[in-house]
Amino acid sequence: MPAYILTERRGAVGVITLNRPETFNAWHRPMRDELAAAIAAFEAEAAIRAIILTGAGEHAFSAGQDLAETMKFDPDRAEEWIYEWDHLYDLIRSLSKPIIAALNGVAAGSAFQIALLCDFRIGHPGVRMGQPEINSGIASTTGPWIMREMIGIARTIDLTLTGRMMDAQECLALGLINKVVPQDQVLAAAVGLGTELAEKPPVAMRLNKARFREVTEPGFRDCLAAGIRVQRESFATGEPARMMEEFFAVRAAAKKNR
Repeated sequence: MPAYILTERRGAVGVITLNRPETFNAWHRPMRDELAAAIAAFEAEAAIRAIILTGAGEHAFSAGQDLAETMKFDPDRAEEWIYEWDHLYDLIRSLSKPIIAALNGVAAGSAFQIALLCDFRIGHPGVRMGQPEINSGIASTTGPWIMREMIGIARTIDLTLTGRMMDAQECLALGLINKVVPQDQVLAAAVGLGTELAEKPPVAMRLNKARFREVTEPGFRDCLAAGIRVQRESFATGEPARMMEEFFAVRAAAKKNR
């Protein structure tokens, strides 16, 4: 059975690697389950004082949701899917330890959201991030909430309705990436920051992070409730399945014509 998540320890820093490079590290339920388990294990390990999340390969942190999974959803499975994300997002938001996204490539859709839920983001000039879910017929609820908290409503509307991807410089200017380094230095820079954060007083770190969660919790709960309502309606129309089938047909044609 393949390991969709890899873990290692670098001193007081725990590194988690998304490991589906053949799909650009796109998520499906087994991968989400393994990721949640890895995060929870590092949270429970006293010797680990900071966590890094990165992706395997040179192209993608994560392409976001694996469309091969969602194209077959009905409304009931779509609701269950939202609860799966609720568990993972809540776990990240509840961490007592700092978490850093080492962005080795594209972070799209739900991967963009996960990156924004991390405390820090380090990338390289080739990184692109955004919320292209509309292009797959998937309505966005958690993404707009997270973006609005960080960049305001006008930019959130832009990114949600156009589905466009931002380059690293735009992300840096908006504060969505904290630091841009050469591609081969992303993980090292993240480990360096993690090591620095691991030396901070742990009680103050835990209390500070808990307070950030408190002040954003009402909005988070509202977006999850909206997610259930919106995704049930969306998947009941069949539009997401139609858009995803079109996506796969276009991709198959492109491969055939190479």
